[in-house]
Amino acid sequence: MLSAWRVKVREFGKALGPGVTTGAADDDPSGIATYSVVGAQFGTQFLWASWFTWPLMGAVQMMCARVGMVTGMGLAGALREKFPRWVVALIALSLLLANVINIAADLSGMADAAHMLGAGSSHVWVWLFGLGVCVATIWLRYHQIAKVLKWLALALAAYAITAFWVTSDWAGVLRATALPELPKGGAAWGALVAILGTTISPYLFFWQAGQEIEEEKAKGRLLLISRKGATASELHDRRIDIGVGTFFSNIVMFFVILTTAMTLHVHGITTINTTKDAASALRPLAGEGAYLLYTLGLVGTGLLAIPTLAGSAAYAFAETFDWAYGLDEKFRNAVSFYAVFIVATIAGAALDLFNVDPIKALYWSAIVNGLLAPFLLVALYLVATDRTIMDGQTSSRISRWMVAITTVVMFGAAVGMFVF
Repeated sequence: MLSAWRVKVREFGKALGPGVTTGAADDDPSGIATYSVVGAQFGTQFLWASWFTWPLMGAVQMMCARVGMVTGMGLAGALREKFPRWVVALIALSLLLANVINIAADLSGMADAAHMLGAGSSHVWVWLFGLGVCVATIWLRYHQIAKVLKWLALALAAYAITAFWVTSDWAGVLRATALPELPKGGAAWGALVAILGTTISPYLFFWQAGQEIEEEKAKGRLLLISRKGATASELHDRRIDIGVGTFFSNIVMFFVILTTAMTLHVHGITTINTTKDAASALRPLAGEGAYLLYTLGLVGTGLLAIPTLAGSAAYAFAETFDWAYGLDEKFRNAVSFYAVFIVATIAGAALDLFNVDPIKALYWSAIVNGLLAPFLLVALYLVATDRTIMDGQTSSRISRWMVAITTVVMFGAAVGMFVF
């Protein structure tokens, strides 16, 4: 009996991979900042969004994974089978610009966290983190990077511990979570768009599909023809992987909103300007331990997210323009791919020189993502349901319905923001 249990646990562990790292990367400093702003401004009003967005995010990520597993191409490559190159190039460029802003704010948040931990100037740490990520990505191979990213996902536990540290009224929390409350006013609708935009983000679509190709190459399937198609067992494992990854991603959203609602909001602090403000405000209200956990979480999630942000843009450009690509490729064999990765990261670090307000940049980039994502979801849906592109292995009816609902919800939230 014990032996069978161990086998199941081992099989479950083996199933975890790209879905877990993608889900964890969703809770980057930009996501943490967005959830902190929402919790500080609206209290527990949006706790229900954590369970509402989980199945939506899971369905979208699974559709992206299926596209990669079945076609043997990343998302940009599959989109090129359906749309003109200039359309895909425009999508890739938009993705790069949005990701540079996200990287800038993530680096700023991480550097502020390092400074608050007594590690020196934040301006120095912006460049140390940025250059360090670039060097590690070029130097390490895919299986090494994947292993590091999976362990970094544990940093998300800091936010759950912090929430338990500061919360006492669990009955009120359960009521706010179980009973959805429609947004009232433009600011509240904007908060919902930001939550959707930072949870169901375009860069995650490209990263998820790109990681499927990396997994295939790691198994020795270097040619496109050898990567086409996916077995029922492979799809089953990926559903488990993505289900777990997106579940923990949304749990972290719940705990960050809860933490800031129970500390900042209840004490009348409804406006925060930087991630440093959010962390510092916790110290007198929740204690040194909560402050340290929140701050350490910012560093860990940033190290997890920046390769995802820069990498998703690099995947999109490489497949749009037929470049050699992959985290297992040596630099000299994939110069253009790595160049996009480096440019995105260094450009993000350079924005620190302009003293960009990280909270505003993150919050508005989340809203921009929330406005752009539904259009990309329409394109994803058309690809995933095309029997020719998907070689007969199109997404299931349930998956189609879930992604269609996600698209309608994101369009509806965007309309609500402008109407109200």
